[in-house]
Amino acid sequence: MKGWHVIRLSRHARERVDAGEILREWIDLTIQHPAWIRPDPLRVGVTQSFRAIPEFGNRILRVAHRPDGTDVLVITAFFDRGARSR
Repeated sequence: MKGWHVIRLSRHARERVDAGEILREWIDLTIQHPAWIRPDPLRVGVTQSFRAIPEFGNRILRVAHRPDGTDVLVITAFFDRGARSR
């Protein structure tokens, strides 16, 4: 993720943060230091980053994002019940 200047949130991702479901810091950390990543199987150019969040019972946060110029746009973020730490 080096070289990106700003991590921006889509309306959907912003709603999750504003509702208090996910902390913005967790999203940033997951993008900047993921435990693992994979290409989104349904959306070309979208990456899914995963990271366990200790403050939330080590549940796995999944953040779907894509490049947007020199920035990154977070499409969605949620705790993935099916993901397991690697």
